[in-house]
Amino acid sequence: MGPLRFGMSPAEVAQALLVPGPQERVGGPYAQEDFPDGVKAFYDAGKLACVALDAVTGPQVFLSGFPLAGSDPEQGQQFLLDHAAEHGNWVLYTPDDSLSLTDLGVLLRSQQVGAGHLTRPLFVKEEWLECEYFRDRLPLEGASG
Repeated sequence: MGPLRFGMSPAEVAQALLVPGPQERVGGPYAQEDFPDGVKAFYDAGKLACVALDAVTGPQVFLSGFPLAGSDPEQGQQFLLDHAAEHGNWVLYTPDDSLSLTDLGVLLRSQQVGAGHLTRPLFVKEEWLECEYFRDRLPLEGASG
């Protein structure tokens, strides 16, 4: 998988993910593309604005060695708080008790998996994290997150 950067076009996202295209496109006010392996991309005016990884099927990503996908939510939040204290990151809580390091563009949501919950990382462009509407509704696909 190649690097994903905010502002990429849908074709560039598919190329970075090494796939010919998304498995599914979802309509709505913001374009959503669902890719294999638990990756969802959200676009604003045709440019990548958010990437959401599934807690179980998504690729694993690490921040300073900590696995952001599929971890215990309490451990994930504590890690982000510790990271923020050590590195001077800006911390923001959302109404659903998710935690974001806004200067890094990382939003750590909780995803229900069976009877429990695991961490689900989202990578969000700064303008969306600063906007209460987007921040409190991400990922935009609704109840499945």
